[in-house]
Parts: sequence; C-alpha cells; structure tokens
Amino acid sequence: MATAKKDDGSQIQPDNYYPRVKIETTMGDIVVELDRRRAPITVNNFLRYVDKRAYNDTIFHRIVPGFVVQGGGYTTDFNGKSNFPDIFNESGNGLTNDLHTIAMARQNGPHTANRQFFFNVNDNESLNPGRDWGYAVFGLIVEGSDIVDAMSEVETEYSIRLNANNVPIEPIVIKKVTVLPPL
Repeated sequence: MATAKKDDGSQIQPDNYYPRVKIETTMGDIVVELDRRRAPITVNNFLRYVDKRAYNDTIFHRIVPGFVVQGGGYTTDFNGKSNFPDIFNESGNGLTNDLHTIAMARQNGPHTANRQFFFNVNDNESLNPGRDWGYAVFGLIVEGSDIVDAMSEVETEYSIRLNANNVPIEPIVIKKVTVLPPL
C-alpha cells in the first residue's frame, strides 16, 4: 500500500532543524534561519507556503517604524492570497519577539496564524506570551537585517483597498522566496 506523500512542509529538508530561506525583495535580499526545533508547526507551515511559491509576488503591506515589517498575504494589486488552515500558536516556545526575528502574524484569536509573517524591527516584548497568547517567533534574520531596517523607514499612507494605515506608498515586493541548501 502506497503511503501518501506529506505536503505540510515537514517533507522539506526533514532532517534539518534550522533550514534557511532567502527572501528576494525589491529592496534587497534577506536570509532567515528558521528554528524547527522550537517551532516545528510554524516552520513547516512557512516552508509549505515557500514550497508552493505562495509568497512570490506578494508585498510587505504593513510597515510600522520601530515595531514591525509585515507581509506575505497580499498581491501587488492588494488582493488577498488563499490560505492553508490556521495553525496552533507556538508562542510559548521560548523564542522572543526580539530585534530581527521573524514571527507569524495572526488575527485576534490565538490560533489564527496562517500565511502572513512579520519581522520585528525592535525588541517587542509586548508581543511575547504573558497572561494571553503571544505571537510565535520561528526564526532569525542572518543576512539582510539592514534591508529590513531600511524597509521600516519607508513612507506609508492609508490604503482604501486594504482599509488600513501603514501601507507603503511605493510597494515593497517579495519577488521570490526559496529554501537554501543545508549548511
């Protein structure tokens, strides 16, 4: 009897606890080391989107200076991208929302993360778990932190299409995200 091939991200470099991805943007490249040991559900979910090329040609749609650079959920036309099911919130994994970490964005409910992620551009202690669920950190920028810092300084405005503030006037496009070979 044939076994069904896994398609949840766990099949991508399954023996590598710290896979790296390169995020190519219109402002430069960012390399992130993911922590599958501490955040296996979150990392596998992220890798699943990478494997499906689902982050390609999306934008960083929310820039809050001194706080976060968020993206991965909208096309350059501000159309929302389809999602895999929401995942369990791994914010209690011991990783904290420190400067230059990557974490999952979510709605108000604790287990509502799916595809959007953000880079912390400050030590954001308020995003860590406390009495309530926090935001799950699942990796660290290892190259290109200067690119993310520059992103956090771009001019933003209110967007009627997104009904949101802090949207870059000049879109910052995620051209392509790829999994790098193991070290």
